Amino acid sequence: MPRKYNIAMVSDFFYPNVGGVELHIYQLSQCLIKRGNKVIIITHTYNKRKGIRYMTNGLKVYYIPLLPVYNEGGAPQVIATLPLFRYILIREQITIVHSHQAFSAMAHEAIMHSATMSYKCCFTDHSLFGFADASSIHMNQLLKCSLSAVHHVICVSNTSKENSVLRAAIDPLKVSVIPNAVDYTKFTPDPSARSTDRITIVVMSRLVYRKGIDLLIDAIPEVCRRHPQSNNNNINNNV
Repeated sequence: MPRKYNIAMVSDFFYPNVGGVELHIYQLSQCLIKRGNKVIIITHTYNKRKGIRYMTNGLKVYYIPLLPVYNEGGAPQVIATLPLFRYILIREQITIVHSHQAFSAMAHEAIMHSATMSYKCCFTDHSLFGFADASSIHMNQLLKCSLSAVHHVICVSNTSKENSVLRAAIDPLKVSVIPNAVDYTKFTPDPSARSTDRITIVVMSRLVYRKGIDLLIDAIPEVCRRHPQSNNNNINNNV
């Protein structure tokens, strides 16, 4: 029998906000629940959504009383969240804390509090960041401090792993790559609908700078120039 765990997912980014991180946390939680684990979510208040809510398969969500400051990210509270965080971990008998996203102040605080209370903790990095601009410089310094206290780091691609290892100066052996999956049973193309004289290029991404949309804008005209028979389609999850 595989060992069962009580896992707390922590991030500023969760439903009802919509995005890649939110969907990742939800789907991962559902898969872990189906494998017999207990999973809870800890995030901040979203408008009138406060307190404890339940989602599919009994997924328990704690919307703790913290307000977002910018782009649904909360302000750093440092030790102010420790009493409530400690109470939740003890109440739910948590064994593993899983923080998500470098721009989540709550995720960094969860790492710090977990280390203080000797909980096992891992971190998933979802995005690529630079090294030269002011925002990235400050974030990389914070990430270097936070990831020194985690037991393992998960990245969603090999490129993301290289980026995180360089930014946080961590041992590559502590970093695993688990790519975001696509359910091929629901996304199977119809071969009979394929054009024989056109090339169809599909890009699935949010239209934001962090996803490299500036590179895509420069690349599309060059692709069209070299291959006039190409069609470019963009699928994004902006709401």
